[in-house]
Amino acid sequence: MKTAILTFALATIAAAAPAPLVPRAPPNVPTTAAAKTALAGLTVAAQGPQTGYSRDLFPHWITQSGSCNTREVVLARDGTNVVQDSSSCAATSGTWKSPYDGATWTAASDVDIDHMVPLSNAWKSGASSWTTARRQSFANDLTNPQLLAVTDNVNQAKGDKGPEDWKPPLTSYYCTYAKMWVKVKSVYSLTITSAEKTALTSMLNTC
Repeated sequence: MKTAILTFALATIAAAAPAPLVPRAPPNVPTTAAAKTALAGLTVAAQGPQTGYSRDLFPHWITQSGSCNTREVVLARDGTNVVQDSSSCAATSGTWKSPYDGATWTAASDVDIDHMVPLSNAWKSGASSWTTARRQSFANDLTNPQLLAVTDNVNQAKGDKGPEDWKPPLTSYYCTYAKMWVKVKSVYSLTITSAEKTALTSMLNTC
């Protein structure tokens, strides 16, 4: 009898426990096979110069709807139970789990919106010749896996590094990270370096 009661109690506790928070998946992450095919089709070339680069050449966090800019849209998309200010659209509460390091945050100020392929990296791999309109589309792309909410200091550690120089702290995220990177580079016909391709190949092999 006691065993039955204990079993019932444990089952009740388990049922009442909240489901573990998981990061929201960005849009249009390709399959592993599709990513490997896309990687094989990317042009390998040395990076171009940084000359002339400025973040201002990539108009970012533009207004998407009403008073909501790109950052606020991604915060709402990637968070759980996000509440936004009715006038400014700023996230006033919510929970975000960073896929890069697995950390969970309840203040939007602790979360950065990462550009999967950094603006500077894009500049040196083809975007320097783009129109401002195309650079704006790239910097605010909500259709492809180019933007995601992550821990702020982890994003700052990444900076403008490619996967040959920086990878997510969670090795379990290597596969998804590489698939997203390849997808963005492929969609925008950006080049990759030899070292970048080697790193991406290795990361895709963890899938």
